[in-house]
Amino acid sequence: MSGWNYHVTHFVTSAPDIRHLPADTGIEVAFAGRSNAGKSSALNTLTNQKGLARTSKTPGRTQLINLFQVAEGYRLVDLPGYGYAQVPEEMKLKWQRALAEYLRDRNCLKGLVVLMDIRHPLKDLDRQMVMWAVQSGIEVLILLTKADKLASGARKAQLNLVREEAKTFLGTVDVEAFSSLKRIGVDKLSQKLDSWYRDIPPATEEDEATAGE
Repeated sequence: MSGWNYHVTHFVTSAPDIRHLPADTGIEVAFAGRSNAGKSSALNTLTNQKGLARTSKTPGRTQLINLFQVAEGYRLVDLPGYGYAQVPEEMKLKWQRALAEYLRDRNCLKGLVVLMDIRHPLKDLDRQMVMWAVQSGIEVLILLTKADKLASGARKAQLNLVREEAKTFLGTVDVEAFSSLKRIGVDKLSQKLDSWYRDIPPATEEDEATAGE
């Protein structure tokens, strides 16, 4: 049973970069992944709200950092997708800068959910994302999305393979299968979010001031 009611999560703001985000306090858990990994669908499924995070047939639609509030001081963050192909290079670089800046400089970021298609996990950009988080002392949950696309046996085998590989990151990296369509792994996702919100001290205004020095 989840300790938080994710169904009351609501949209707060969209920002092109961290300078347009609210104060760097509280706890944020960010969702990152390739543009076709199913980020928006996972957020919508978690919160039981079909339209909370936009979904699109065109990968790369999430061009902004989108913040959602679970409770006062506790937020979910939908980061721009990476690995998109059919967008202008200038726009791609702009999104990548915003993404890197958020991951590097946002003190209240306490956990990172990295979403990957279970059929094509741990591509180069995925590895870079997980490695960055581990090196920064941030816990990671790898969510293997679209798990309904594989039969039960194949799904379990793929999950075990990725779990073995996750050990090589030498950090706190958990791996779970997930399907928005079949609601596989929704409880595991909410339990991990609960633990991050409950067990990790929130960033304070003093932390924000120190970071700005």
